[in-house]
Amino acid sequence: MKILFKIIIVILIFSISIGVFVIGNGYDMYKEALENKPLLQKIEEIKSNDNYTTIDKLPKIYLNAVVAVEDHRFYNHPGIDVIAIGRAFINDIKQMKLVEGGSTITQQLAKNIYFTQEKSFIRKIAEVFMAFDIERSYTKDEILELYVNTSYFGDGYNNVREASLGYFNKEPEELNDYESTMLAGIPNSPSNYSPTKNPELAKERQKQVLDKMIKYGYLTQEEANKISN
Repeated sequence: MKILFKIIIVILIFSISIGVFVIGNGYDMYKEALENKPLLQKIEEIKSNDNYTTIDKLPKIYLNAVVAVEDHRFYNHPGIDVIAIGRAFINDIKQMKLVEGGSTITQQLAKNIYFTQEKSFIRKIAEVFMAFDIERSYTKDEILELYVNTSYFGDGYNNVREASLGYFNKEPEELNDYESTMLAGIPNSPSNYSPTKNPELAKERQKQVLDKMIKYGYLTQEEANKISN
């Protein structure tokens, strides 16, 4: 029993040391990012893009689709989703690597504008610190607007307007329900869900979007069936 107790203590000390190291380095990454370019300046640059689309120019069904499939508790959390993080942590432990992030829309926005797509625990911590900053500085609608204007949609399209024009030859406000729900699913894996490169996978992803919208009360089954047919 004494040996087992000692082993447990060593494991706990090691785990705490790793945790402190990761959090410390994540905080340093976050601070360095802000020192290089403050958040307000970063957001002003994004909004100065000629293709920037304000939220009032986006179809409601598109916005609902994005929230349903990416972060259904978006309007109720402070920037991080503890439930999603807990689920992701369990899955990561099972796989012994970072396979699921549990990232909110706010965290994804932080990643889009400041960090790389590389999966690492240090970057995830930096993302969390930045997400809290973003939530303190902007409303939920502003965050959602910024998110769709900084997401990559494949085929070289770096925001929702470029993707709308590129895939459907339409301004975002002209998108119909089918196109809106198709577009909402692409940023999760742009190389796989590009409608021009993988139309069948894009269609399957759209089905996932519609299923999420039904699950979280944005659509009825009948409404979803009409969109997909």
